[in-house]
Order: sequence, then C-alpha cells, then structure tokens
Amino acid sequence: MIEPVTDQESHLRALRRIEELWNAEPGSAEESELDALATLVDAYERRRFPILPLDPVAAIKARCEQLGWTRKDLEPLIGSRARVSEVLGGKRALTLPMIRKVHASMQIPADVLIMIPSKRRKGTKRAA
Repeated sequence: MIEPVTDQESHLRALRRIEELWNAEPGSAEESELDALATLVDAYERRRFPILPLDPVAAIKARCEQLGWTRKDLEPLIGSRARVSEVLGGKRALTLPMIRKVHASMQIPADVLIMIPSKRRKGTKRAA
C-alpha cells in the first residue's frame, strides 16, 4: 500500500520499498508502484531539502574547478587581475559584457550569472 511521504520515517520506508521495486517489469503493477513512490519521494525531498541556485561567483568558481582554470584564465573574460579578484571576492558585480563572455566561454547559464550574489541579496546584511 502506498502511503504519503511526510516525515523522515515514511521517507526511509519509501526508499527501502523503491529499492525492492527497482527492477520491476515494465507495465507491471510493481512498476506503477515504483513510479508513484518515486514521485512522492521526489516531492518530499524537494520540500525538505531544497537546492538553492548558485550565485554567480559560486557558479564561476565551481566551473573554474571543473575546467581546471585559474584566476588568470578569467582575465580575458572579466578584466585585469584586480578586477577578477574584486568579482570573485564579491566586491564588484559582473557587468553585462562580462556576463556575455563568461556565458559564452564557460557555458554557465546566463540566468545564473545575472542573479544578485548572496552577499547582496535584499534582506541580508553585508559582510564587513
């Protein structure tokens, strides 16, 4: 019987049952149960453990790590060594030309790059 996934205990039960059903035959009742449980678990996990989008600086740093880039590799996209330091330190926002270059060269989605960095989001105090 399928139950709602509303707390940690029901979440763990659903995950165990999903494991049991993992190799269900296509079109079977077990596959339907697996699909329903996976949907319930997904909804619970999205509510309980939301994934916040990366701010632009975090996205650039993460992508640099993936690409094996250093700060020097960012200079053609962002500007001088000092400008790269200011942007990565959160002291200067990305400009539109920087966003275009970073997006084109690093394949970081533009909507991530135009977000307000977390240190500057409304309602939060700025670090001294």
